[in-house]
Amino acid sequence: MAFAHDTAEALRSAVELVNSVEPPVTLGTVADLAAFYRRHGYTGRHDGTAAELAEVLALGSRLRTLLLAPRDDVAPIVNAMLAEAAAVPRLVRHEHEDWHLHAVADDAPLADRIVVETALAMVDVVRTDETSRLGTCADDDCAGVVLDLSRNRSRRYCSTACTNRNAQAAHRARVAGPR
Repeated sequence: MAFAHDTAEALRSAVELVNSVEPPVTLGTVADLAAFYRRHGYTGRHDGTAAELAEVLALGSRLRTLLLAPRDDVAPIVNAMLAEAAAVPRLVRHEHEDWHLHAVADDAPLADRIVVETALAMVDVVRTDETSRLGTCADDDCAGVVLDLSRNRSRRYCSTACTNRNAQAAHRARVAGPR
């Protein structure tokens, strides 16, 4: 299942945000937020302040709840998020991106735009019955969110670090043999 580019990017952004507020915190400075903004192709208002960073970081728990909710529980969460932001979807095109949806003004706070873009992405996830593409990391010591956009649905870990740690543990167990 291939999601539209804006849906996939909003999901990647939300997952990174959720995972970045858990230890080890990877989104802790205004400079980190600026890099996050650029990496995920956000447009519009970006204040670059500590207050904006705090607003974005405060979304972690709310977005985690949305991303990991069972399919039938996603709709009321999405509806509340869109209503709260007075979202009005509209098609827009940017210099380097074809037509896609925006639903709040470009001068709305970044945190509001992140919430609305994530909510719109989850609309597609629910409509295509693809909530199974979101889950928690298979690493026993990690609670990170995993977004599996692979064709064969094989992604189990939230990061390369968790993948490598588990691969090394499996290798050590094979080398040690049965006990």
